[in-house]
Amino acid sequence: MTDPRRPTYAIGIDLGTTNCGLSAASLNTDQAQPEPVEIMQVVHPGEVRAEALLPSFMYMPARGELPPEALDLPWAPGTRVAIGRFARERGAATPARLVSSAKSWLCHAGVDRRADILPWGAPDDVPRVSPLDASARYLQHLRAAWDALHPEAPLDQQDVVLTVPASFDAVARELTVEAALQAGLPHDLRLLEEPQAALYAWLSDEGSAWRQQVEVGDVILVCDIGGGTTDFSLIAVREQSGALQLERIAVGDHILLGGDNMDLALAYAVKARLQRDGTALDDWQMRALTHGCRAGKEALLTQPEREAWPLVIPGRGSKLIGGTVRTELHRDELESTLLDGFFPRVGADARPQVPRRVGLTTFGLPYASDAGVTRHLAAFLGRAGLERGDGHAFVHPTAILFNGGVTRSPVLRQRIRDILGEWLAADGAAPPNVLEGAHPDLAVCHGAACYAHARSKGGVRIRGGTARAYYVGVERAELAVPGIPPALDALCVAPFGMEEGSEVELPATFGLYVGEAASFRFFGSSTRRQDAVGAVVDPAELDELAPIDATLEGDPGEVVPVHLHARVSEVGTLDLSAVEEGAGRRWKLSFNVRVE
Repeated sequence: MTDPRRPTYAIGIDLGTTNCGLSAASLNTDQAQPEPVEIMQVVHPGEVRAEALLPSFMYMPARGELPPEALDLPWAPGTRVAIGRFARERGAATPARLVSSAKSWLCHAGVDRRADILPWGAPDDVPRVSPLDASARYLQHLRAAWDALHPEAPLDQQDVVLTVPASFDAVARELTVEAALQAGLPHDLRLLEEPQAALYAWLSDEGSAWRQQVEVGDVILVCDIGGGTTDFSLIAVREQSGALQLERIAVGDHILLGGDNMDLALAYAVKARLQRDGTALDDWQMRALTHGCRAGKEALLTQPEREAWPLVIPGRGSKLIGGTVRTELHRDELESTLLDGFFPRVGADARPQVPRRVGLTTFGLPYASDAGVTRHLAAFLGRAGLERGDGHAFVHPTAILFNGGVTRSPVLRQRIRDILGEWLAADGAAPPNVLEGAHPDLAVCHGAACYAHARSKGGVRIRGGTARAYYVGVERAELAVPGIPPALDALCVAPFGMEEGSEVELPATFGLYVGEAASFRFFGSSTRRQDAVGAVVDPAELDELAPIDATLEGDPGEVVPVHLHARVSEVGTLDLSAVEEGAGRRWKLSFNVRVE
């Protein structure tokens, strides 16, 4: 008899900044054949339809704004909050009631990610949710949509892999797992970095032929440009026991720069043209124009035969505006705005520009100050080149895999490849080959399903481990000097690439303060691949993470001799513990995700 609790599907979930995707592969076959799962959602008041993607937006309607049954879902009659396409469309006109970019807020260390802060800056009469709860609600919607289609195989009984950006630190990964569990996903789910997921999708599409497209020594650049973020990763092709193997060797920063920025830039370009013709737009109309420019951008970039896209901007009744404004987004306008503004031709030594700051600013997400994607790419390859120390000013990618909705455009893909080719040609290297992959919007969830299938049935695996090296601050025992705090060293407790399920112990003995309030400082680095466990580093060379402020159980003022243990869980999160010598008492140091 078949065990009803045994998974029958490998499930991949892409919890995206702009869109969520869901894919499934049957575990009854030896070869992964992932298929997208269409997601039921409200598309108009009272109308529910299944679509390939679930937009990562939540709309909080005002009392009486919609009919009582307008947001009903098959599994949730009486729903009062919209998630998905209708939320995105409605929120374009009423942004104060729209929750967006929850994923970016989830990794923002400057806020309490469990506090009800979204929609950010909304009036007091608008209900709010936390970034954690918003993420959980998107995942809960995906689970309910799956369960409605597959009542015989509920999602919480399947083999589930949830993707995260490679740049997510330990705190953001912990929160992602917490959101998943809050949504009712299985406790044994796994995390997978999005660039790796995109490459798994390509491997699945190519089958055994992938070995003819890359060879030992190749370095694959995964260029992921989505609606809200840009991420870069490098994956090397190596050889072990005569077989090709893949290993992730570098990850970039989490850059809040993507298609949303491009939509706004196009709207400003059209607004400027209208102003020259004597037509002014208010803030409300500007939001409608931005929404129209997004649709026009997607159409013109994927339909090269079109030269223009109609734009209709609702009127507001003022004498200056008149009625409805009708205009067009022209192809030359689109390409000059996007290519010159976001993908400028720069040298390999270019770096993102940091403008002189205004003394005061509104508080919010740490958006990229430089919109030049190619400058961010040059900086990433330059940092990776310094780390490799192979004599080149930057890493030379030999192949490139595009991912993310923005890269659906052949024009933008070619622009990036041309610029990379110019950089490589200056060093006498050939331009990178483009690995033609799956649909950029679905590759991540497809690849996550392939990874889940490979874990169960066997197949090609990408070696990765932790995407950062982690360090703990250790205060030096020195003579006190008035006004000078004790020096702090950063001690490596988990090296870059530490594999899931592995544990390390530092041989040195440290003193642990218990029974009184203490602060533990932690640091990370996505570029320092050479530091082994126990390496001592200057904290100024690292990124500081949220501290741990805790009172550990014990007698006040007691200093306990301990060894430090670090373990990367099977889920992919980092556990840190201090274990007493001899007696065996253990204190777990949980990452602090709150900002006091």
